[in-house]
Amino acid sequence: MRLEALGCLTMDVDFEDASLKRLEADPGFTAGYDAAIVKAFRKRMQLIRAAADDRAFYALKSLHYEKLKGDRDGQSSMRLNDQWRLLLRVQQGDDGKTVVVISIIDYH
Repeated sequence: MRLEALGCLTMDVDFEDASLKRLEADPGFTAGYDAAIVKAFRKRMQLIRAAADDRAFYALKSLHYEKLKGDRDGQSSMRLNDQWRLLLRVQQGDDGKTVVVISIIDYH
């Protein structure tokens, strides 16, 4: 259920990778990632689910939220730590924006 019925708009979330969906929901699942990355991922997912739209991500400078170019045009990244990033795609639909979680990648 979206919170718009309560007067709060939030973005929908979808996943390209089923293991990331499970990583968010299953406390015992790590998908092979380090515990610190899993914890950071789950914190970012809470933030994404609570946001009204992607402008909220720019306001939090520590996320280093940025739109990507080149091969990743149309995607954005959000910092999990100094080395790992969460790749996203924000889509505009008839009923609002949807964040599609693409992957967790190592930038180094």
